[in-house]
Amino acid sequence: MNGLPFYRQVDRDVLGAMKRPSLIYWLALAVSATCFAVGMGIWAYQIVFGMGVAGIGHPVGWGVYITNFVFWVGIAHSGTLISAVLFLFRARFRSAFNRIAEAMTVIAIMTAGLYPLIHLGRVWRFYYLFPYPNQRLLWVNFRSPLIWDVFAVSTYFAISLIFFYIGMVPDLAGARRYFSGIRGWIYKVLSLGWEGTLDQWKHYRQLYMFLAAFATPLVISVHSVVSWDFAMSIVPGWHSTIFAPYFVAGAIFSGTAMVITLTIPMRKLLHIESYITVNHYENIAKVLLVTSLIVSFSYIVELGLAFYSGNIFEIEVFKYRMTGDYKLFYWMMTFCNVVLPLSLFLRKLRRSIGYLFVLSLLVNVGMWLERFVIIVTSLAKEFIPYSWGTYSPTMVEIGISIGSFGMFFTFFLIFSKVLPVLSMAEIKEQGT
Repeated sequence: MNGLPFYRQVDRDVLGAMKRPSLIYWLALAVSATCFAVGMGIWAYQIVFGMGVAGIGHPVGWGVYITNFVFWVGIAHSGTLISAVLFLFRARFRSAFNRIAEAMTVIAIMTAGLYPLIHLGRVWRFYYLFPYPNQRLLWVNFRSPLIWDVFAVSTYFAISLIFFYIGMVPDLAGARRYFSGIRGWIYKVLSLGWEGTLDQWKHYRQLYMFLAAFATPLVISVHSVVSWDFAMSIVPGWHSTIFAPYFVAGAIFSGTAMVITLTIPMRKLLHIESYITVNHYENIAKVLLVTSLIVSFSYIVELGLAFYSGNIFEIEVFKYRMTGDYKLFYWMMTFCNVVLPLSLFLRKLRRSIGYLFVLSLLVNVGMWLERFVIIVTSLAKEFIPYSWGTYSPTMVEIGISIGSFGMFFTFFLIFSKVLPVLSMAEIKEQGT
């Protein structure tokens, strides 16, 4: 195909997908926005009547809220990591997924950022979480995991947003020529005067390389901070040095699954099947398989550390996970995260888009259950039998959880119609 017609075809397909919302799109947006609105309404109810309506008590003081926080942070971290690492290794198939992964990162970190606020109870006092000079000479408690989470989320959100935006500048310049009126003017402002000159491309490449190299270790360090929320305590099942790499591996695994979950229906909805092909899915399925093996190894090492240590509290907690009140969740987690992904060793299944979609959904369920099992089982059975108990989510917690998923999918659907979902510049570069 000649260069010029190919360029025009890419613009027409990717930018044209932003023009015509279908009925299915409007229905999906309505459902997700309704879930988001209901979740926010339930949060308002919790603010008015207090944290007691969420069922948070003793011995399980952390439940679904923290599970959701770690889940969304994991989804967020993997997005930039997938995009940045694949860029540094020059993986050509990244052009099918990098823009979606980066958008997923920004939206998921916004969703995760809700949960420290939800946990505050008095959310109107949120500014006390930030270290700023004030006349009352107050300072934050840097030993509090809540403060660590605020710093981790805010830092990572800033870097991810910059990485996401910088990568879109050449495409926004293309969008300003494609759209007219107020929408075209907005794209013109956001494109920062991009003209595609040699000097602009040179500086753009240098900046994008720097951001990719900077974001990769940042992702690892930030998710390690989230794991230290647990590892720095003396609670059996949490106090482990493996938590940092364990959580990072789980984040990449769950995020890869979420990328597959989002792109499969989206490519049909936006008619971009020719740009996200079966070969692309086979490659990202290999990433999913490798990260699954790393997570599986982490599970084995975690069990080995507990039983090899000889610590009766650690041993009993892990026995409780496998045979106690939450054993169903534990074995579902193991099946979804360890057993099912092994099927990806078969090339036929790696190339089956329908199978990958179902598998990615089950992996997302398994990774959510993993966080739930880690958090709840350790708190439900600590040191003293007198304080043992069980936990089940309340309707308030479930409603706010559904609202967070509604928020994520609402913003993602909006993104798919207001910004290019594929990196047109990279596709054109590979096509020439």
